[in-house]
Amino acid sequence: MSVPDTQLTPALSPRSGERVIGTYPGLSAGIGLRAQHHEEIVSRLPPVGWFEAHSENYFAQGGAHREHLTRIRAHYELSLHGVGLSMGSTDPLNLQHLRELKRLVDEVEPLFVSEHLSWSSASGRYVNDLLPLPYTEEALQHMVARVREVQDGLGRQILVENISSYLRFECPEVPEWEFLTALARESGCGVLLDVNNVYVNAMNHGFDPQSYLQGIPRTVVKEFHLAGHTVAHIREREIRIDTHNTHVSDDVWALYHAAVKRFGPVPTLIEWDADIPSLETLQAEAAKADWISEPFRAVAA
Repeated sequence: MSVPDTQLTPALSPRSGERVIGTYPGLSAGIGLRAQHHEEIVSRLPPVGWFEAHSENYFAQGGAHREHLTRIRAHYELSLHGVGLSMGSTDPLNLQHLRELKRLVDEVEPLFVSEHLSWSSASGRYVNDLLPLPYTEEALQHMVARVREVQDGLGRQILVENISSYLRFECPEVPEWEFLTALARESGCGVLLDVNNVYVNAMNHGFDPQSYLQGIPRTVVKEFHLAGHTVAHIREREIRIDTHNTHVSDDVWALYHAAVKRFGPVPTLIEWDADIPSLETLQAEAAKADWISEPFRAVAA
């Protein structure tokens, strides 16, 4: 897919007043904030729509990370994306983690606060992964209660992201998009729709990714994620792994086009978490997302 030259402008939105989650049709694509780029961002203020920070990386009081985050926040909109709250676990919710998140939210006043439809701990032991839930009524009610608890603790709506998965549970369950829709309706959360994860799961589990997009109400999707994945072969099976270490694939770009057509030009974030490239490379990926979404922005305006 060829991309014309695209001029982007930094988001310099006012920071006063209560944050209300909307569609932000004029906000250009953002980039995941990584420590390798802190100094460059602060020194040259590149034309990026916004940045998304992993919440846990900035829990420490003081230090260089928090200083850079504060300086970046002075010029750009931010969102906070958590990976450690383990909302789907049957362990009690980690209230200390929630308090640290609340403190950070109050300080940076992010556009969005997001977590995952997953679990990563059991009996107090954590794994370095986001593990899928069975999409059953019992799991739904557990997640609804957890999301409500987190939202009550933060005093605001959160977004919940669909994750990638590689195995299926044997128990009877509803499609993932029906589970996510029910979670949003019953808990009041929004949806962070990871388009790459939709594609990865569709290829791994044999469903039509368009059915996923059509199965989610337009009003609940508040943010998109885009990332690269890797194709692996295990014996005779081809499997896609959500590695976040390469460019967004052509098939995912095509699915993103369909997602923007259905949900509108909601804020889009480029994720790249391993083999992290130059800031210019990430800007080019964001520019491609803007190029795809631009016709729909004109309609939204």
